[in-house]
Amino acid sequence: MPTPIRVLLSLYLTLFTALPSAAHEFWIDPHDFSIATDEPLIADLRVGQNFEGTALSYIERNFTRFELAVGDSLQPVTGRLGDRPAVQIAAHPEGLGIVLYETTDSFVDYDDWSRFVSFVEHKAFPETLARHAERGLPETGFTEVYTRHVKSLIAIGAGAGQDHAFGLRTEFVALANPYTDDLSAGFPVQLLLDGAPRANVQVELWDRAPDDSVTVTVHHTDDTGQATLPVQPGHVYMVDAVTMLETDPLIAPRNAVWMSLWAALTFAVPAR
Repeated sequence: MPTPIRVLLSLYLTLFTALPSAAHEFWIDPHDFSIATDEPLIADLRVGQNFEGTALSYIERNFTRFELAVGDSLQPVTGRLGDRPAVQIAAHPEGLGIVLYETTDSFVDYDDWSRFVSFVEHKAFPETLARHAERGLPETGFTEVYTRHVKSLIAIGAGAGQDHAFGLRTEFVALANPYTDDLSAGFPVQLLLDGAPRANVQVELWDRAPDDSVTVTVHHTDDTGQATLPVQPGHVYMVDAVTMLETDPLIAPRNAVWMSLWAALTFAVPAR
């Protein structure tokens, strides 16, 4: 690899791992949520805010899992170092396509207490600040490790099929197919952590309308980890939830004292 490309790649990796978890979402952004069976499935990995963000390249060191599931078929998403869009799948079965992606560890260092407070309050972790003090942790100079666990639903051909749990550390499971089912009563999802339902926690829903305007609403799972999300035909959606876990800095990578796990699911509701 020529030296200039190595330098640019190094800068890219530095920027990617330095992005603060408190300020940015991470999602899979298909170029088209409905494709013909003979069309390639193309999607970007994005990090940003309000459905606007930087498209990331295909870099193996950044993920632990990257796959396309369609029915009983599960195939790795492959590529060359630096490919962008990161998802370029020429051959695939027909059905409900589910792209799965889990990242390796990233880190954010907190030198401003207010930034950590803003993050945990926004993501609705009322006990975190109290636990931080009870653990005797400093208000500056501490580290959080975080990972992303994302899925995207794409209709391939007729798009028939059903999402299910794939064993991601945390994940949303769509309990309806947005491309074939009646969503007039809402779109039901279930949020899991280590395979178990996450009950009574906050989830956020990003709604991008056909005019590209974006609205964000806050919802909560019930006792079974389920939530029914309001959706409209012709709109694109991302649902997101964060888990905050305590870590032992003596054994955690980079002596991190907190770990956040980010789940996200993108999908579209076809115009009728």
